[in-house]
Amino acid sequence: MPVPAKIGLVDKIRAHLELLDPVTWISVSPCLAAGVMSSGAMRGTVHDYLLLFAIFLMFGPLGTGFSQSVNDCFDLDLDRVNEPSRPIPSGRLSEKEGLWNSIIALLFAIGLGLFFWLHIGGVRGLVILISISVALFVAYIYSAPPLKLKKNILASAPAVGFSYGLAPFLSANALFGDIRPEALWLASLNFFMAVALIILNDFKSAEGDKEGGLKSLTVMIGARNTFLVSFLIIDVVFALLAYLSFVWGFVGPSVFVVIGLLLNIAVQVQLLRDPKGGISFMKGAVEDGFGNAIGKSDVQEHNTFLRFQVINNILFLVTNFLVAGMVGTKYIHF
Repeated sequence: MPVPAKIGLVDKIRAHLELLDPVTWISVSPCLAAGVMSSGAMRGTVHDYLLLFAIFLMFGPLGTGFSQSVNDCFDLDLDRVNEPSRPIPSGRLSEKEGLWNSIIALLFAIGLGLFFWLHIGGVRGLVILISISVALFVAYIYSAPPLKLKKNILASAPAVGFSYGLAPFLSANALFGDIRPEALWLASLNFFMAVALIILNDFKSAEGDKEGGLKSLTVMIGARNTFLVSFLIIDVVFALLAYLSFVWGFVGPSVFVVIGLLLNIAVQVQLLRDPKGGISFMKGAVEDGFGNAIGKSDVQEHNTFLRFQVINNILFLVTNFLVAGMVGTKYIHF
């Protein structure tokens, strides 16, 4: 691909934004929202809304953006072959500019973490600072040698689960009030849900992983068994969410979670029977509706995962919010 002789300022800014991969920023939003809801302590003031925006900025554009940017910096050789249109291999950004992109995102994220620590103080402020600091460190070693956690699913899946599930949920819960005991359970369930989904997301790169020596679960045990392992984790998450909801006294929400579990199992059975073409009734919705948001793939198993992801995410999002909201009502002080 020829390198442009000169790139204007607007195109350069666009390239820097593309390196931060804006489509991934929204991935932390459900955990942040559920964490705030379960605290029951947010007030409808300008101050609280600004804090909510700041924590999204910290975990989304800056935290998630850093993870995407640093990944491109360390995967440049692969991207030159697999994704030559990305900002660095296409020549729109130099390697040095890409490095500065990740450094600036890192510094701003840490800066916001320090702000929360100083502004909120106590254990709550420390939880937020430690959460974002560890998440940023994990994002770095996920892509950077010598650890390069992404090389083995047994390390990469928990890393993603922590950064996208556990850390945002606990931080958001600590944003306006003390961390609730129920929030620890809900944060853990979000962690395992993220683990299950990242396992399935590796379908898209199974061939490349095999050739490159990366140990994704698909490479190690095959597509059907990978579906089986991931579905088992997902179903246990739903079952525990239903049980905890019932134990906490939320009988109605627990029924909704059970319904979500049964619907998920019905879809999972179809995928286990046909890993390459299952739940074809969702094909149009994914390719024509959600395709631009969640992506498309030439790998058939990955396309079936994308169809399942739409259904599962909606079911988990609704039930997770419902239970988190009910937890929050216990702690509202009028």
